[in-house]
Amino acid sequence: SVQTQSLKESANVPSNEGLILALDTSLLFRLDKSKASYVYQTMGEPYVEKVVEPTLRAAIRAATSAHSANALYTNARELVQAQIQDELTKELAPRGVIVENVLLRDVQLPAMLKGSIEAKQQAEQDALRMSFILQKEKQEAERKRIEAQGIADFQKIVATGISAQLLEWKGIEATEKLAASSNAKVVIIGNPKNGLPLVLEPR
Repeated sequence: SVQTQSLKESANVPSNEGLILALDTSLLFRLDKSKASYVYQTMGEPYVEKVVEPTLRAAIRAATSAHSANALYTNARELVQAQIQDELTKELAPRGVIVENVLLRDVQLPAMLKGSIEAKQQAEQDALRMSFILQKEKQEAERKRIEAQGIADFQKIVATGISAQLLEWKGIEATEKLAASSNAKVVIIGNPKNGLPLVLEPR
């Protein structure tokens, strides 16, 4: 048949550390129409069992043995799928079998190793989360520092202005009191640009 066929393979395979992992893999393939007669003449009806299955198993072992168990369990699945598909295409295409797709459905690690990897992943996520929190707190502290500095600068400017006005007002009050005093000998009037008062002696 030249229709697309599905082959599922469950196998125990080694990682590059020599750890044994259980992999479930699916292969979609079909016969090349132009070579279908050749396939049946040379291999007969059981060409899947004779050629496709052993080639798939060999490709899986070759791909997984190039990666660590951690990578296979976490972020290397797509890469492994591509490697298996490339190897199958290279081996099966000359024999009249077209590889359509390879799917790595499941990876099972030894229980202790799986627990260690998951604990490591959790620790890494916690570390990233804490780093983010600390960065946010640092930014908030910097914002508050800038805000406090701005308030302090504003208060300083306002205080300086009030002090100058207050001194001028006190000077006016003193002048008024002195002018109103019957015992006054000297009257201070105004405050010229040079900052020195004008002094008048009553006659």
